[in-house]
Amino acid sequence: MTIQRCLLELGTGVDLHGKDPTKAAKRAVFDALRHSSLAFPRVFGYEPQMMYVEVNIAVPYPEMVKQEEVLSEVPYGQKKINVVDGGMEIKSSAQSNDSTIMANAAIIVSLDIKD
Repeated sequence: MTIQRCLLELGTGVDLHGKDPTKAAKRAVFDALRHSSLAFPRVFGYEPQMMYVEVNIAVPYPEMVKQEEVLSEVPYGQKKINVVDGGMEIKSSAQSNDSTIMANAAIIVSLDIKD
């Protein structure tokens, strides 16, 4: 059997106030998942739970991301997450400690194809 990449979907999420990288990451995953409908596994005789779903997040302050919360956005499949430094932080003003946090998500869906 061979693991084959079947889908790459991208998304962006933003936390406008509060500097919460988890909230931005969850919104990025939500955005990416809403760009497609994954009917193809059943067409080939696979159940959705058989998919391998790799969630890649680029966000400021990656160490603050609550990974299990982000993975909860993915409804099924065997899930894993990678969080790296990236995305964008936009300071509100010089007088404020607030900022907008933007996260990018790349979701890769693979199947174990029978030879």
